[in-house]
Amino acid sequence: MTFSIAGVCQHTAMAGVAITTSSISVGSRCPWVRAGAGAVATQNITDPAIGNQVLDLMETGMDAGSAVAKVMDQRPHAQYRQVTAVDLRGNIAHQTGDQILGANAVSQGAYCVAAGNLLSSTEVPGAMTRVFGDHADLHLAERLLCALEAGVSAGGEEGPTHSAALLVAQTHSWPLVDLRVDWSDDPVNELRALWSRYQPQMQDYLDRALNPSAAPTYGVPGDL
Repeated sequence: MTFSIAGVCQHTAMAGVAITTSSISVGSRCPWVRAGAGAVATQNITDPAIGNQVLDLMETGMDAGSAVAKVMDQRPHAQYRQVTAVDLRGNIAHQTGDQILGANAVSQGAYCVAAGNLLSSTEVPGAMTRVFGDHADLHLAERLLCALEAGVSAGGEEGPTHSAALLVAQTHSWPLVDLRVDWSDDPVNELRALWSRYQPQMQDYLDRALNPSAAPTYGVPGDL
């Protein structure tokens, strides 16, 4: 009931996930990113603890494959989990348990990995990694979102999706991009609209955090 792509940018050290699913608030439990480490998606019947545990290991320098293997080895209920990860060096890992729902598939690309379950077609993840690879000149958030849209165009889930998220980290302890649609009949299109509004302001919010005196005003009543 979910499909996602995790990817990193080899030039900017950004790491991110774009994801959509049929249930509510996917951004609260499935995508995980960390500056200096990489990106993880944990889905199907979700165990949110997996994401940070894999990132903790990757942050120490462990590659994605070793980190996922260590976290998932002998883990209770691992057969219900679908996990993908990519570290900042482009190492990729994925694990799909034998109790995953419906048609499921994984596709690896350069610096990215896409996966899904309850898919309308097992071709969906491959469409996502191809589009990610075709847009290497774009901001990582844009590449991930384009890939998610490609998954929708390739058939997406077997049923409708209702939530989506776009999460990207780069340098700081907080995300550079953290956009969520928690419930909608068209979550990926709404996520695109959010990104279109947020992208022109993204640097402003970063500047406000790092150097408020040099940042632009908010442009709201009472803000001089």
